[in-house]
Amino acid sequence: MIRHSMSHLTVHVPLDQGRAYDILIGRGLIDRAGARVAALGARAAVIVTDETVAGLYGARLREALEAAGLRSGVVAVAPGEASKSYATYAAVCDGLLAHKVERGDLVVAAGGGVVGDLAGFAAATLRRGVRFVQVPTTLLAQVDSSVGGKTGINSPHGKNLIGAFHQPRLVLADTSTLDTLSAREMRAGYAEVAKYGLIDDAGFFDWCEANWRGIFDGGAARDDAVAACCRAKAGVVVRDEREDGERALLNLGHTFGHALERLTAYDSARLVHGEGVAIGLALAFRFSARLGLCAGQDAGRVANHLAMVGLPTTLQAVPGGCGSAEALLEAMSQDKKVKDGALTFILARGIGQSFIAPGIDGAEVRAFLEDELRAG
Repeated sequence: MIRHSMSHLTVHVPLDQGRAYDILIGRGLIDRAGARVAALGARAAVIVTDETVAGLYGARLREALEAAGLRSGVVAVAPGEASKSYATYAAVCDGLLAHKVERGDLVVAAGGGVVGDLAGFAAATLRRGVRFVQVPTTLLAQVDSSVGGKTGINSPHGKNLIGAFHQPRLVLADTSTLDTLSAREMRAGYAEVAKYGLIDDAGFFDWCEANWRGIFDGGAARDDAVAACCRAKAGVVVRDEREDGERALLNLGHTFGHALERLTAYDSARLVHGEGVAIGLALAFRFSARLGLCAGQDAGRVANHLAMVGLPTTLQAVPGGCGSAEALLEAMSQDKKVKDGALTFILARGIGQSFIAPGIDGAEVRAFLEDELRAG
């Protein structure tokens, strides 16, 4: 359910055992964060962020926390996917300990998906678990990664292979922070917005086709899109918190996308996460059409919409290339959904009709990728 107030929207995540939390969505929430965070009951709230976000919002957030009587501090890391590493994770943990974060205190993750995953994993393991708050500052983080409690870092073997489920106690999605995003980062986040329509809500995908410009421009459409995505994800998380079943649908496009990120060495100059997801969404629908699961016109509609927004939809669009079909298949073999050595994909019978497809034949995937690499 989405609750409305004069200043923000609220999506409730009704987890059990006292772990329920709210997602607040609206403009100006950073400046009002102090009272909301202090209400969780802590003496200190230390911010983990990246150097870019620290320069934009670090002082404002810290001032808001300290005005509410919380001792605060900042631990800043380099921006980019490369910070989701063992070394940076260790540095963040040591930084939090240097700020004397105790079991009853709070870690405040302020930034995009990289910071949220990294800070959340540090919180999950520091002193065997401290509470944390998400303050997502990118579209991708606001609609997806800040909600649901997935935290972690990358390994040379693949993305997000080291981590923990650790739910936040509060999410503050200040949509005014999206005003400072580059067009590229907004487009990348939009891939995750469109994903929710493609999974199981064809009506929402229709709405995206009609309203995507409003999401980029700001205003009511932006807040409505963030709230709709958070409500959809919250519903899935409550039903399947630890990805034993339905939650895997949220990985639509990600098996392909994560493989592309690994093969580009998580180099954001070449490919950011949302761009990998966009290519992955287009590939998932084209692969579904190839298997006779969905109509080719649905696959074309998905690719056309993503391309209209300015997102890549083909393997050829990866700067510097993405390797061979065999290399892509090998990268996919480390996907978290692999079971008993067999590939699991999220495929579709149509727009809004995705499903979990276990045991996909690797030879079939290889042949599809070879054709995709030759196309265009």
